[in-house]
Amino acid sequence: MAEEKREKDDKSETHIAIFNGKAIRRKLVKDNWFFSVVDIIGVLTESEDPNDYWYRLKKREKESSGIKLSTFCRQLKLKSGDGKEYETDCADTEGIFRIIQSIPSKKAEPFKRWLAKVGYERIQEIEDPELAQERMKKLYELKGYSKDWIDKRLRGIAIRQNLTDEWKNRDINEEIEYAILTNEISKATFGKTVEEYKALKKLKRENLRDHMDELEIIFSMLGEKVTTEITINKDAQGFIECAVAAKQGGEVAGNARKEAEEKIGRSVVSEENYLDAPETKENLQRFSGHQKSKISAEIKKKKRKKEAISFIENS
Repeated sequence: MAEEKREKDDKSETHIAIFNGKAIRRKLVKDNWFFSVVDIIGVLTESEDPNDYWYRLKKREKESSGIKLSTFCRQLKLKSGDGKEYETDCADTEGIFRIIQSIPSKKAEPFKRWLAKVGYERIQEIEDPELAQERMKKLYELKGYSKDWIDKRLRGIAIRQNLTDEWKNRDINEEIEYAILTNEISKATFGKTVEEYKALKKLKRENLRDHMDELEIIFSMLGEKVTTEITINKDAQGFIECAVAAKQGGEVAGNARKEAEEKIGRSVVSEENYLDAPETKENLQRFSGHQKSKISAEIKKKKRKKEAISFIENS
């Protein structure tokens, strides 16, 4: 039973949080963030070998106080630099707070504040999912995407979530099954699997949809939305029936794509990386200028406020 629970936890995606420009891997388990202990040790100590530091820290703490720091951890599979997942010691916010008590570091206090903020933001997002969407929107804005693109991308994420929720409720449990079903939609919609599409765009670990233009995203949404409707209306159960629905949903989007290509006179499927597009670079520059203007306005506002206070005090 414990093994089954761990496998379920390990299916969630490895996320990255940034502290002082350094990446910390984390994974969401039952709406609770678990962070990589060695990543945090690397950030706080700047050790060349965080794994060795963690090993010696556990040994020292056990010998000096009798406390086993490993009891504050659980092992989760996190993606490493080579793209593979490995069992990694992870701890939730409470466990990390206890572990860093044993680490002498000037960064400990600012890190605690950062960790508490990250955990609080997650609680907010659970209570109000729109906050998570707003944060994602800001991230895309910072990367230079246009408002129209962001609106479609966020809508696509919601449609994708609805589809995977349906699959989950219909006995689709294995990660490989999700991948196969997604490929069925992609092949029928665009004539390419996800990996083939990424190869066309010369992508490796990047998210394919973050490099699609608006038309590509629209047809992706259409394929997944129609698949969701077919799955529900036909009450598809299990992998085989869901695969049939996925292919049919993708075919609807694929036929629409071909008709659109005939009318507009070009292929919807593009080898371009959307982030490399001139329009996006202009957006990024424009956004950077907008941010500078906001910062400048804030400085002027504070300066005027300070001058006003000074005037009142000296009157």
